Amino acid sequence: MHPSILREYDIRGIYGRTLFDADAYVIGRRFAAVVLAEGGARIAVGRDGRLSSPALEAALVAGLTDGGVDVTRIGLGPTPMLYFAEASMPEQDGGIQITGSHNPGDHNGFKIVFRGRPFFGADIRRLGQMAAVEQAEIGRKGVDRAVCPMAAYGAALLGALKGVDRAALDQVRIGWDTGNGAAGPVMQALIAQLPGEHILLFPDVNGHFPNHHPDPSNAANLADLRSAVLSNHLDFGVAFDGDADRLGIVDARGRIIDGDRLLSLAAADVLPDHPGAMVVADIKTSQAVIDDIARLGGQPLLWKTGHSHIKSKMKETGAILGGEMTGHLFYADRWYGFDDAIYAALRIIAASVRPGRSVTAMHEAMAVMHATPEIRIPVAEEAKFDIVANVAEQMRAAGIAADLTDGLRVTGPDGWWLLRPSNTEAMLGARAESASAQGLARVLAQLDAALAQCGVVRPLGG
Repeated sequence: MHPSILREYDIRGIYGRTLFDADAYVIGRRFAAVVLAEGGARIAVGRDGRLSSPALEAALVAGLTDGGVDVTRIGLGPTPMLYFAEASMPEQDGGIQITGSHNPGDHNGFKIVFRGRPFFGADIRRLGQMAAVEQAEIGRKGVDRAVCPMAAYGAALLGALKGVDRAALDQVRIGWDTGNGAAGPVMQALIAQLPGEHILLFPDVNGHFPNHHPDPSNAANLADLRSAVLSNHLDFGVAFDGDADRLGIVDARGRIIDGDRLLSLAAADVLPDHPGAMVVADIKTSQAVIDDIARLGGQPLLWKTGHSHIKSKMKETGAILGGEMTGHLFYADRWYGFDDAIYAALRIIAASVRPGRSVTAMHEAMAVMHATPEIRIPVAEEAKFDIVANVAEQMRAAGIAADLTDGLRVTGPDGWWLLRPSNTEAMLGARAESASAQGLARVLAQLDAALAQCGVVRPLGG
């Protein structure tokens, strides 16, 4: 395998350049060995709508069955449907989704779950090590069967609206943009059952992504949704990434709600019924969101960036809710704890109806903060960890406290800044936030001074 495809959270590469059908076969064979060694026997496999996904699915299934594992193929659908199948269907010991997620169209990869837990980090590195060793043939060939869980998944999703006044739901008007991604067929079936009025954009699955790329973290990809919300006077709009484990939301005035602020919307719905519950947020999260969680009676916990890290920490701590700046939301309240953008959107509809407050009103009530987007600072791959360690030592020597959960997050009277090594690129990631523009300038000045002592300059405009 090309070493670049073995990432921290998943396996991902450029199809035909760094990722090949042969890799999918080997991943299947080696994962089958892991499953059998742990006493498992059956794996669910799903795929998104990318042009390369059917070929990768065929090779992966061949590898799994040649490795002696039975396969339940659930076909085309969003990643959360694969997670749902693994969690709800009998005798499933794990699952693999073939998906390029929000990445460019020629990218693809594999998201893996094993016995309800993310398979990542050391697990993926172990697969890579196993791939370099010839594997002996085994006596049994696995059985491959096809099952479509879409109807069961849709019925379960509707549980997000349980207990919400039907008359109020009849009044909601929502826009949905699936961006020609894998969520399209699920949303077409779901909207037929949802109360209220719904406008669905680009539901046809098309791996060429002819309208816009399915990545709601890029504001340019939300232009069509914003137009639909404004021209039709909708309550708000929802956009999904290519495999629907991330969402973006546009309020009634066409304003994009930051990905970490979505956790505030979710917490406002969940915490009143679960006072004192823990909520896990990634280390990039706004202080305003952390304050919201505490104000609502929750226990905020900052944790490592990455959907696999958040899910694992939620299981470890019993947290009821989690979220990431990238738009992943994780509900363990009446759901399974995995990141499901469709379920999250339905819960946000419920959150806007129950208190009689619109998403727009809740958005406007959020504290105004001055923050940078994520800043990408190119550095040598071999230097990125040393630079962060050097900056951490500078803070320690100066008597400045830092949160070392994931890189370092330094909080002071003006706000906070974060510096962390990328898990996947020769890059440092940084972010800063303050309650004022002047405070943000001072926070960034502290970060720049620390970087300068390492010979690193933050890019202009970052």
